[in-house]
Amino acid sequence: MHTFLHRYELDSSAPTGRAALRDIGVRVLAPAVALWVVVVAVGLLIVGPLDDLPGEQDVNRWFESIRTPALNSVTAVLSAIGTTEFIIGACLLFVALFWWRTKQWWLAIVPPQAIAVQAIVFMTAALVVGRERPDVEHLDDSPPTSAYPSGHTGASTAFYVTLAMVAQRIRNPILRAVVTVLCLLVPLGVGTARLYRGMHHPTDVLMGFLNGLVCAFLAWNYLRRDTSGGRGGPAQVPSITSTAR
Repeated sequence: MHTFLHRYELDSSAPTGRAALRDIGVRVLAPAVALWVVVVAVGLLIVGPLDDLPGEQDVNRWFESIRTPALNSVTAVLSAIGTTEFIIGACLLFVALFWWRTKQWWLAIVPPQAIAVQAIVFMTAALVVGRERPDVEHLDDSPPTSAYPSGHTGASTAFYVTLAMVAQRIRNPILRAVVTVLCLLVPLGVGTARLYRGMHHPTDVLMGFLNGLVCAFLAWNYLRRDTSGGRGGPAQVPSITSTAR
């Protein structure tokens, strides 16, 4: 796992654009097809033979029963963090700052890949499965997509998990740990907020987590890297908190 997380430090060589595009196709898009098949198959199983998992309605009603004005406000913020507009804006800001700071465009494009691929899987799977939203009061406006899988959860997981992996470049161990934990907690908060606000069933959120997590790891692994240490080690790569040259 250490080698996987630090693969862009162990090999900091710049790829050609052609090589990067080839690796995106072979190492991200092709495996994502298998992910799509799994997501769709589970969804069709839920809405078909499993009769939409009626037991989940008890969970949906429980979340509805614990609503308070304070929790409504907190979950509204958490839900907003997972919206397409927020994720795209935050991602563009990250790409611009990271690219400017490190000059490593091949690493800066990892989060956009994760977000884009999870969005493709989410939107097309939602069209095929077509699961209805929970039969409770909805605290957010329903987007045109169906409930399964959770797009907010998938997008936030894809984005913040990739940020957590980038954060392993931070040299200060305390700051690194804090940033990592915060990045990993955000998708959990978004998923819980979507359940609380009546927008998704539990399995919608779980599959959103799966979609975002797999896409984050596929994106992080997209570029072929020599992790044997023969092409330069971490000391030759500027960390996020070191001085740019």
